[in-house]
Amino acid sequence: MAKPVCVVAGVGPGNGAAFARRFDSEGYSVALLARGTELPAKLARELSDACAYACDVADAASVARAFEEIRRDLGDPEVLVYNAGSGVWGTVEDATPADFEGAWRVNALGGFLASKQVIPAMKRAGRGSIVFVGATATRKGGPKSAAFSSAKGAQRNLAESMARALWPLGIHVALIVVDGVVDLPRTRQRMPDKPDSFFIKPDDVAEVGFRLTQQRPSAWSFEVEARPFGESW
Repeated sequence: MAKPVCVVAGVGPGNGAAFARRFDSEGYSVALLARGTELPAKLARELSDACAYACDVADAASVARAFEEIRRDLGDPEVLVYNAGSGVWGTVEDATPADFEGAWRVNALGGFLASKQVIPAMKRAGRGSIVFVGATATRKGGPKSAAFSSAKGAQRNLAESMARALWPLGIHVALIVVDGVVDLPRTRQRMPDKPDSFFIKPDDVAEVGFRLTQQRPSAWSFEVEARPFGESW
């Protein structure tokens, strides 16, 4: 029997890698997407059944090519975790048009392009899950997040539109609002005085995402917040 396939778009050392490990541990074949393949390729060797693919999520041709390879190598995806994110910090006066468009292309357009690659097979199967990974900026337009929060807000509205259209077809679209600082060596180095309770652990975010894909259809969630208990909100 063929394994279910999970695509993780946006694989880095934090949440992306954690999602890959979590679904791999549940017997999925995992496709790892990132612009650079060094880290995903290394991670793929550590997992039981994973493949790495180079993909620029902001480029339609690159996305189409990557998903064609995934379908050829692994089969139709049953789960898409859209974890890709990018943004430049600055006020509306600081941000350039390129900053603004670049954030939108990765956070919103990329989610649109990747989703369009998996929806047809999910519709045929009458099931599937698409999980978007948001951030504090999904809901809050901070003074120095003009480009990033605009892009994350667009991503959220895309996800909600998709959920309203696809839930009746058996496709669970959901959004995790990751409201906290992800626990990584670089964030620990940048914030050496913060206690453990301040940071959100990637493995715990991945657990939230996996559980979303396992929810029963009579009680699906759309938007789930994940924050460390020490976060001030």
